[in-house]
Amino acid sequence: MAGEKCEFEQTFSFSPLPSKKLSFLQDRDTLALFMKWSMLGRMSAQCYSFDQSFYPYSSEKFALSFFRDPDVVSSLSAEMKVAARAPLDMPVLSVDVEPVPCTKISMELFDPIYSCGILRPSGHVVKCFHDVYPDYDELRQMLQEEDSEHYDVVGREERGEFLFRLFKHLCLGGELCQYEDTIDPYISTTKQMYKDLISVQKDPETKKISVISTVLKVCAYDESGRCYPGRREEEQTFAYLIVDPIKRHVTLFYHCCGVGNFTL
Repeated sequence: MAGEKCEFEQTFSFSPLPSKKLSFLQDRDTLALFMKWSMLGRMSAQCYSFDQSFYPYSSEKFALSFFRDPDVVSSLSAEMKVAARAPLDMPVLSVDVEPVPCTKISMELFDPIYSCGILRPSGHVVKCFHDVYPDYDELRQMLQEEDSEHYDVVGREERGEFLFRLFKHLCLGGELCQYEDTIDPYISTTKQMYKDLISVQKDPETKKISVISTVLKVCAYDESGRCYPGRREEEQTFAYLIVDPIKRHVTLFYHCCGVGNFTL
């Protein structure tokens, strides 16, 4: 849904939470994988608190308030300058907000991938011929091409889940990605990041665990057009707002695809 109208019934204020560190951005082994996948320094997660109750129906107002908040703009601009990207130097006028399903509490979603011919029993990814990409494999083909014989191994509903989107983003990587021969690094990193980014709670009566986070894929526009997470629309340039409505915390998780890595 596009935010063409900018009238607010409710305005949120945000404060950065620099002390809240996510483990996947601190772990050296994970950072080494990000470097290998050409995502190091181009992927980040910044945490903020906010001052009003959040409800999913207010997602568009929430996102617009977020990108207009002076403290958010300041912290994002500083981060983008460090990463040699254009800062948010003009006011955000509108946002696109896509609610992203986020219900999974286990990695069972990926079970079909292990038994459909994409992987060898060892976990190695099966290579395949491609006209454009000489070093192509069945996993990336399943992720990207609807005419792949394995595309329907994971259903459309599951493909929409944030957990699967996260996995896909890691598998496709950045501009100069060195792809893995086995699936294990993708699966383990996806699991680590998902646990870091998503909040869950246990029902005291049923003992059932459920996700309480709301995930929003976002894009912001200024008077020149699209300005965040990047001027150009690319599948691997993305931004998600992940809202914990109980703690009143929100994490901006994003990646800007481009050439060049940053050192550990």
